Amino acid sequence: MLNIYFGDMSEAIYNTNVYFNNTYKDSWIVKPLSREIILEVDQSEVMDEKTICSPVFGNMSPKKLSGGVKTLLLIAYDRSRIFNASTCGDNCAHWILKIAEGRKVVINLRHLMDFGKDEFKIKVLNTGKIVKNMGDLVAEAGEFV
Repeated sequence: MLNIYFGDMSEAIYNTNVYFNNTYKDSWIVKPLSREIILEVDQSEVMDEKTICSPVFGNMSPKKLSGGVKTLLLIAYDRSRIFNASTCGDNCAHWILKIAEGRKVVINLRHLMDFGKDEFKIKVLNTGKIVKNMGDLVAEAGEFV
């Protein structure tokens, strides 16, 4: 289940770009989930562990991926940290929910992300309340963002 702490969170990794560039594993890039995320969010194709083919930049290093993709990959594969997902756009929201389907995921948000019109299950750590739709999430998180 997805757990969100809204607002400043001292233990969260705020600069996910720098953290990713210095800690990611080549093996993450070729995993099926990573390939799907990179294709959908960055419209780029994984060629191998060190090469991404981007329609904008041509062949590039994984270090050139968007901040949203980097954050999603960190959430998916680095379970030792909490990441600031405010570096992600709303186009990453359903991926965050997908990553959290089979396990507990804790993220930090400093804005209100749009998780869409479908029902979901998110625990707001600031209050301990579980919300199931955007209306409830807005009401619960509003005072913290």
